[in-house]
Amino acid sequence: MGPAASTPSTAAAPPVAAPSSRRFWPEGWWRLIDIKIGIIPLPIYLILVALIAVLVQEGEIKPDGPTMIAVLVLGGFTCAEIGKRIPILKNIGAGAIFATFIPSALVYYKFVPPQMEKAIIDFTKFTNFLYIYIATIIVGSILGMDRDVLIKGFLKIFAPLAIGSVAAGLVGTLVGTMLGIGAYKTFFFIVVPIMAGGVGEGAIPLSIGYAAILGTQQGVMFAQVLPPVMLGSLTAIVLSGTLNYVGKKKPHLTGNGKLQPDAEEMKSSDAQAKAEAAQKGIDPATIGAAGLTAITLYLLGVMCHHLTGLPAPVAMLFLAVFAKLASAVSPRLQAGGFVVYKFVQVSMTYPLLFAIGVALTPWKDLMAAFTVVNLITIIATVGTLMTVGFFVGRALNMYPIETAIVNACHSGQGGTGDVAILTAADRMALMPFAQIATRIGGALTVTGTLIVMKWIGA
Repeated sequence: MGPAASTPSTAAAPPVAAPSSRRFWPEGWWRLIDIKIGIIPLPIYLILVALIAVLVQEGEIKPDGPTMIAVLVLGGFTCAEIGKRIPILKNIGAGAIFATFIPSALVYYKFVPPQMEKAIIDFTKFTNFLYIYIATIIVGSILGMDRDVLIKGFLKIFAPLAIGSVAAGLVGTLVGTMLGIGAYKTFFFIVVPIMAGGVGEGAIPLSIGYAAILGTQQGVMFAQVLPPVMLGSLTAIVLSGTLNYVGKKKPHLTGNGKLQPDAEEMKSSDAQAKAEAAQKGIDPATIGAAGLTAITLYLLGVMCHHLTGLPAPVAMLFLAVFAKLASAVSPRLQAGGFVVYKFVQVSMTYPLLFAIGVALTPWKDLMAAFTVVNLITIIATVGTLMTVGFFVGRALNMYPIETAIVNACHSGQGGTGDVAILTAADRMALMPFAQIATRIGGALTVTGTLIVMKWIGA
């Protein structure tokens, strides 16, 4: 009877199944595909590498949207991932530095196939997607700010920017003079180009003005002012990345992207309305509408440029601020704009920097500025600009790291420099203030410098 009684319990025991975690399909595959290089799942990354290699071999790399998205995403996130894995350098913005300057070096040393280089250059210049990026970043970050904080921030930022610019001009010129470069050459051909606002809006108009005043060729002047622009931008990227590291160690010095303390922000009706809209969920149509709003504001900025001469990104910046202050954009659309801003920031930054490195960053010109005296002078100029911004911002009850980073953008390579600097600093929300530093600060620098040069009759 005993054995018979025990039989049912033995028969009822379920078979022991292999743990699902040991199966490759689908759980193992899911784990594999969740491994990412940047935003690219590892299997997709390997497939893309193989596909692009075949397309290069077959001569089928063309400047169309799908191909260029694959090339730029693959190149940008690969370079950034290398930078992020290097000890010490990863703490000072190496991801942004590598994504910008590795492709520039690869092009110069002929490691990029000529067909791919031409396709990237054509795509970057003809699509002008840098401005799509800047438009969505500016509009999204402005719409995400509290109205009162926005007003106070825009009024305050001019003080550290102006004082820092004057101090940087004086210190940079003094250092260059002491090193034997000469006050005239240091000021007009090193210090001023650094703070001129980049290449398109800075170095080019500056070189045209210099050529007209000095009676020489514009190309000769451009070749002299371009290297300090690029090396100044690289210096600003490194120093901003360093400040990001400092902010992690000393959190009381930073607002992590906020320009000033805003303890009352969540009490404002504007902030409460945005919070309520976000809690209800943002549908895809609202996200699409927010993206189109950003593009519309940019096109309005282009029209303002034709009518007034004001640079389109600056005009768009003012229009976005006006729309925000006038409550012309609903809280729901503002929340959608923030979603667009985050998507663009995460998915487009490193591919954009890779394109900039290939199409707009000549490695030869960058290396031409790497002399000891030039390097010391440039570091002194950018360092002073940021240091003064740090302390003036602190005196005005602004976060000192944020004001220093905004001042750094005044020494950047235009809009491309702003992207690289803010990426290295991990503070893309500062883009509206960076555009003020770059565009308005650069325009005032170029205009004032040409007046001075003509006045002294050099």
